Parts: sequence; structure tokens; C-alpha cells
Amino acid sequence: MPDPNSLYGPLDPAPEAGYENAPPRMGFFTDTSVCIGCKACEVACKEWNGVPEGGLDLLGMSYDNTGALTANSWRHVAFVEQPRPAGHGAASSDVLGAPVDAGRDRPAESGAGPQFLGMPGAQPPGRGTGVGERTDFRWLMMSDVCKHCTHAACLDVCPTGSLFRTEFGTVVVQEDICNGCGYCISACPYGVIDQRKGDGRAWKCTLCYDRLGAGMTPACAQACPTESIQYGPLDELRERAAARVETLHERGVPEARLYGHDPNDGVGGDGAFFLLLDEPEVYGLPPDPVVTTRDLPKMWKRAGLAALAMAAATVAAFVGGSS
Repeated sequence: MPDPNSLYGPLDPAPEAGYENAPPRMGFFTDTSVCIGCKACEVACKEWNGVPEGGLDLLGMSYDNTGALTANSWRHVAFVEQPRPAGHGAASSDVLGAPVDAGRDRPAESGAGPQFLGMPGAQPPGRGTGVGERTDFRWLMMSDVCKHCTHAACLDVCPTGSLFRTEFGTVVVQEDICNGCGYCISACPYGVIDQRKGDGRAWKCTLCYDRLGAGMTPACAQACPTESIQYGPLDELRERAAARVETLHERGVPEARLYGHDPNDGVGGDGAFFLLLDEPEVYGLPPDPVVTTRDLPKMWKRAGLAALAMAAATVAAFVGGSS
């Protein structure tokens, strides 16, 4: 049974938008368990799309100098520090960056050297020591991006058609016909879209629509050194993500979970979804996003009924007054 937040249940947005013989829906799967916070995705996005620099601000928030998704930051790598009280035992997620054969009962895979459960190469801060030795804090890093929702409120409210659904199921802003009204900004349940200062128009990730049409991988996924950002057909990514979560659970990381993958959620599922190692709120994500235009059909229906009732009352008043 579909979730009550769902508008219409699972659907493929490109055919619903009128595309005949549409290609498979494409999207992003971001595995935060292997993100090293290098910001290569941010740089690649800016270089390919000509996004202006957002400044090198010291925000007082760890090493995060971007802060949030903005008109000048279509990818945002969040740095989340989680201190633990002195003497607190090592959390299960600490094993993500530890060798399988270091302080664990499970032996390393036969025929191989030390195998890292998370990333294959360099380790992020705090993961160079063994599982039993780390008791200070852990890093949670995530490269955030536009979710390319199945039920996209920004599309519903745009008065000029600047926002449109592509044949790949993604959502793109055509800046040349954006009038800067800002309706899409307040409509987005994730707070993704932003207006550029001195410009006034809305900007956000396009999932590199120009590259997709040429059969290329989006710039951010192409630049990611650990394959934290994975691009491909959405159905395949969901299968891959489910297998990754199962693997992490088997390796002692029960808090691993998927976010934005469910077609029956309040936005019909996201075209860009994530594997998280904590609650969504820790990463600055809403725990239960719902498309903000969900109630518009009911509102218009009620407004229409109210208008008909008022018209009927007016007619009745005139008829009654003339008799």
C-alpha cells in the first residue's frame, strides 16, 4: 500500500512529461561512507558549468567553507564532526575506515592485503588509528546536490516554463527565460534552489544535461576519486545501493541507511539519493520531505466549489429580491 504522503505512487517522470520512447531515468547515488571530503566534485561542477566562485569563507563550521547549496554552489560537500565523550566506546561505524584484519575477528580476504571497508585509498581525518584506539570523534562527509524529485514542486509553480523535465527524468532550469520570481525557491522541500545576487535568476544543478545528451558522465561523478558519487540508470543504482547497505550491515554498521530512494515517499523518490551513516537531520536533510504542492488540487477544487456557491447565492439573492 502506498505511503499516504505519496501523490500518485511510483511513476517514471519522463513519460509522464510527454516523452515518447524516453531513455532510462538517470540519476546519482551518493555513498557517503566513502566520501573523503576532497571537494573535487565541487570544483569539477564549477569548471564545467561555469559556476562563479562562492568565496573562500571561513564559516566557523569545521572545514566546510561552502555552507550550503546556493546559486554559486551546485554541489556542497558537508563536513560533520561528531564528538564523543571521553571513555565512550567505539561506535560501530568506526570500522568503515579500518582494515578488516586490524583489531577485528574477521580475517582479511584471502589473497589480498589489508582491505578497507569504506574507501580503497586515503583515509579521512581520524581514521588512521585502529578501531579500539579511536575514541575522540568521527567525520561524516556528504556531497549534497539537487534531488531531481519525481514530484517536483519547482516545476509546478514556475510561471514561465523556465524549469522543465528532461527526457532523462531530471529537472533543469533554463536561465534565459527565468524571470526571477523566486516561486521555485520557496516550493523546494529541500531548500536547493537559490537566486544569484546581482542576477536575480534561479540556479541549481542540471545533472550536467549537456553531458548526458552526449553520452558522458556528469562532471562531479567523473571527478570523484572514491566513486562516492555514482551515476547511471536509477533502477540499477537503487539495486547497487541496497546491496551496499546490506554489506555494511554485515560488516557491523547497522546505522547505514538509504535516503531518497523510496518511490512511495513524499516526493515520489529522488533522482539523486544517498547512503547515510546517521539520521538525515545530521546532514541537514529533512527527515520526511513532502512535495509542497501536494495539496494544490484539493485547494483549487475547494476554491472552485466556494466560487460556485457564492455565484449561486448571488443569483438566488437577485431572484429573491425581484419577486
